[in-house]
Amino acid sequence: MAFDLDTASALPPLDGARLPSSFEAPEQEAAFFYGLFLRGYSYQELRQDIEIPAAVLHQWRRTAARDPGFRSLCDQMLAYRRRVLAIFQALVATESAAAIQ
Repeated sequence: MAFDLDTASALPPLDGARLPSSFEAPEQEAAFFYGLFLRGYSYQELRQDIEIPAAVLHQWRRTAARDPGFRSLCDQMLAYRRRVLAIFQALVATESAAAIQ
């Protein structure tokens, strides 16, 4: 049995207008984590899952010092993760304020 390894013809063309960037929807990811929070997952554990660990960040910075392309990607990833965390924290704060009233 032979397999056709030329799958490029079966894939849609890659153009920026059709494929969203993976850094475009921090609201969706924050909502996912918020849903886990509402289901009883620990706020601190979820925060740790969203944040980039210090050891990983250190390794990224070392790699970024040698590779300017990676530096740009690293900056985007950090900004994205910070945005997800800020949205998640706002959602939890809103929930906490609503629960107090």
